[in-house]
Amino acid sequence: MKNKLVLACILAVLPGTASLALAAGLKVNEQGAKAMAMGNAFTAQADDPSALFYNPAGIAFLKGTQASIGSTIIYVPSSEFTGTTPLSGNGGSTPVYEKAKNDIFIAPAVYVTHSFESAPVSIGLAINSIYPLAKSWDDSSAFRNQIMNIAVKPVNFQPTVAYRFDDWNLGVAAGLDITHAIVTMQTAPNVAGAAGTNSAYELGLMGLDGTATDVGWNAGLKWKPIPSLSFGAAYRSEISLNISGSANFLATTPAGFDIIGMTTGSTSSYSRSRVVSTVSTTIILPDSLGLGVAWQPTDKFTLEFDAERTGWSSMDKLEFKFDNTQLSSFNNKPKTLNWKDVWCYKVGGQYALTKNLDLRAGYMFDKNPIPDSTLGALLPDSDRHSFSIGQGIHNDHFSLDLAYMWTHFVDRTVNNQNMTDLLGENGTFKSDVHLFGASVTVKF
Repeated sequence: MKNKLVLACILAVLPGTASLALAAGLKVNEQGAKAMAMGNAFTAQADDPSALFYNPAGIAFLKGTQASIGSTIIYVPSSEFTGTTPLSGNGGSTPVYEKAKNDIFIAPAVYVTHSFESAPVSIGLAINSIYPLAKSWDDSSAFRNQIMNIAVKPVNFQPTVAYRFDDWNLGVAAGLDITHAIVTMQTAPNVAGAAGTNSAYELGLMGLDGTATDVGWNAGLKWKPIPSLSFGAAYRSEISLNISGSANFLATTPAGFDIIGMTTGSTSSYSRSRVVSTVSTTIILPDSLGLGVAWQPTDKFTLEFDAERTGWSSMDKLEFKFDNTQLSSFNNKPKTLNWKDVWCYKVGGQYALTKNLDLRAGYMFDKNPIPDSTLGALLPDSDRHSFSIGQGIHNDHFSLDLAYMWTHFVDRTVNNQNMTDLLGENGTFKSDVHLFGASVTVKF
């Protein structure tokens, strides 16, 4: 019985900590308001400082010194679920309606570039947040054993050097990605009752806090064979985030005491016991390859099409190491994720209404990487359709870019409820996201 309790607790806790990986899963492509307004189809244009994110080779064609500061505000209306979960009642057969808490998080970005007059060389520095995540369900929700709340707060530093081959009108660039991430998460693990009873018993509360700082690299190419046509390619490498931090488990029931190796005979229903341990894991953030072509049929109109592959198959499993011997049963228990590599397609354009005002619009289709077998309340992901509009107001020394994007997640129905491990659900998730972007660029 004790071994069964230990295994059930591990399986209950690991899906919650898997949301560390979902920080990687939730990549925020909206890192510049100009690009965002065009559905993030910007790899071939890459003609403002946010090129450092979309295609760093674009800074080879920028003039003088330019600085851009902006932010994407992501308003996440509550994800909704209708169906059953292992904790929804009556042995996981009672339908429930759950709604995640509304949330807002901000992904700021700062870009600075400088082109030398004495040589076709440019340098740049980007500071942004590529993999933020926030998700929170009520403490009493039917998902509480999988996730109560999670927050992932990353910051990425990207120093870059670019070189321009004037005879070929070709720019190339390379840089580093130095990522620091702070992660917090809470769950309420449960354990299944005796076989055939379809019952569940709470064990206590689990909290995880961790940080990591690791390095990857990026490269880009931009080529303008003729004035009206440009091609772009950008690659960002994998980053192995070696996360370390602390785990806190508060046993609140006899089953919880058994998990940490304490006898239950001397405990009452009011007993509590806390165990603290260092914890570590490695998460491999995916690589990505973006390809784009931009066409300017007239001086006023620009159209671009991009395709981007993200290597989510790096998220194949998740495994944690707890150093406290009281939590040793949690070790050597990998959690299978089996994410898939996917492509994202983007199309966008802008029209110069006047000399100082551009109107923009775009569309993006983003394929979901998470298979039905591992989908859950941590990130109820699905194929996404994104529609965006925006405008740019500018003169020779200043520009203000504004954008709005609505992302619709296709309704996702799964049937992966597992009463033995108290994981998964049978039902449908619905989600939509609204994003607002603004950036100011100054040219010196």
